[in-house]
Amino acid sequence: MNGHETEAKFFVRDLKKIELRLLELKAQLIQPRLHEINLRFDNANDELRSSLRVLRLRQDDKARLTFKGPSEEQPGGILRRREIEFVVEDFDSAKDFLEALGYRVVVFYEKFRAVYELNDTHIMLDELPYGQFIEIEGENAETIRRTMNLLGIKWDAMVKAGYHALFERVTGKYNLEPSQLSFVALKNVNITTEDLGIEAAD
Repeated sequence: MNGHETEAKFFVRDLKKIELRLLELKAQLIQPRLHEINLRFDNANDELRSSLRVLRLRQDDKARLTFKGPSEEQPGGILRRREIEFVVEDFDSAKDFLEALGYRVVVFYEKFRAVYELNDTHIMLDELPYGQFIEIEGENAETIRRTMNLLGIKWDAMVKAGYHALFERVTGKYNLEPSQLSFVALKNVNITTEDLGIEAAD
């Protein structure tokens, strides 16, 4: 996939309720709930992070390599960024390839994700170690807002930060390793919306 990603992200308290609403609306399930492993890479000087770019290797039902450019805020507050993504044959070989080029793994993070399609938008239902989120991806703010309204989501509760950036807000308080966003690492940690600096949208 080459092009641009335009999306809005929201924290929700009840992901199952959102999914039931999607089913009521006859949304199409295009990816069942899958476990994801994500590795983010950077060079020794952290040039990608400092320029707000992302190089990611993901494993779910396939292995995918993704580049994301810096986010640009669009009218309505949604975020748009350049994205290049393609499937690779082997996750471990792709990791070795990137490391041979001088990149190193700087972040491991995992989540569960299911994806629905409704009215020209994709709705990602994400379960992270510190909470539940939905991402709505579409052509523009109007399309995304229409789906958001159907789901009963509050636009003003949009989350602008990425998942790892949110995690970094709490690593110091809870003595967590910033490079390990895993279910095991956060098993006994109760992170609140106040900790993350966000509010629930449902």
